[in-house]
Amino acid sequence: METILTLNNLTKHYGAVRAVNDLSFTIEKGNVYGILGPNGSGKSTTLGMVLNVVNATRGDYHWFDGSDSTHNALKKVGAIIERPNFYPYMTATQNLGLVCQIKGVSKDKIDEKLEVVGLLDRKDSKFRTYSLGMKQRLAIASALLNDPEILILDEPTNGLDPQGIHQIREIIKKIASSGTTILLASHLLDEVEKVCSHVVILRKGVKLYSGRVDAMNASHGFFELKCDDTEKLVAYLKNNPLFGEVKTEGDLVTGFLKNPLSARELNSQLHAQGIVLSYLVQRKESLEEQFLQLTNNLN
Repeated sequence: METILTLNNLTKHYGAVRAVNDLSFTIEKGNVYGILGPNGSGKSTTLGMVLNVVNATRGDYHWFDGSDSTHNALKKVGAIIERPNFYPYMTATQNLGLVCQIKGVSKDKIDEKLEVVGLLDRKDSKFRTYSLGMKQRLAIASALLNDPEILILDEPTNGLDPQGIHQIREIIKKIASSGTTILLASHLLDEVEKVCSHVVILRKGVKLYSGRVDAMNASHGFFELKCDDTEKLVAYLKNNPLFGEVKTEGDLVTGFLKNPLSARELNSQLHAQGIVLSYLVQRKESLEEQFLQLTNNLN
């Protein structure tokens, strides 16, 4: 698969503060990548370095196959890393016309990109009449004018209402379905889960996880159990190699699986040990639970 971006031990220090520390990952063509982490985790600094607006302390990165200069490679990149900044008394078409002049691309694509973001019917409206969500969608249209191979978005739904968030997410999916690679930074786990195929999780500039979203959520789940003899049940689960952590809250016992096990098989095993269950529910861990477990394990 074609490589779009490669980071090798990329590091940025601001004095004693390590904003990004030895960050390495690769972005492959045709996927939607999320850089996930709380505010201050190094997401924006990482984007700034690969867009050549922040100087790295050490490490390196290269675009595509690395044969071209960063300046030329960035001509194939579309990015929004700050709030949309257009002229308020100009229309959408006029503002995008200026962007075309700056980027040195044809104005023929303006209507096409406005249609992608759902603003074609408002192309002659002044920018000052746009809602915050519409302004963000216009910014995405401007980033698409050069038909980039990768679109980079920093917190694309920040500050938007639920309708605006939904619209931006649908636009991202639409752009991705056309074959454009997308890299977005977000502190919203829900956003990454709904939009991204791959995720890089950062905390305090350190990578905690890098890989497919569905692989991160590929745990074997857990059982919630109750019986008359809680101590005997807990002892059995703790000695069973199929189980990892076992938690007890009152009479509810939760056993987390390390390997696959069906409810029928577990019930049969427990019955053979003289443990009769009054309650048995098998559940799958959500991405949020996996995320919390991952970050808690690396405190």
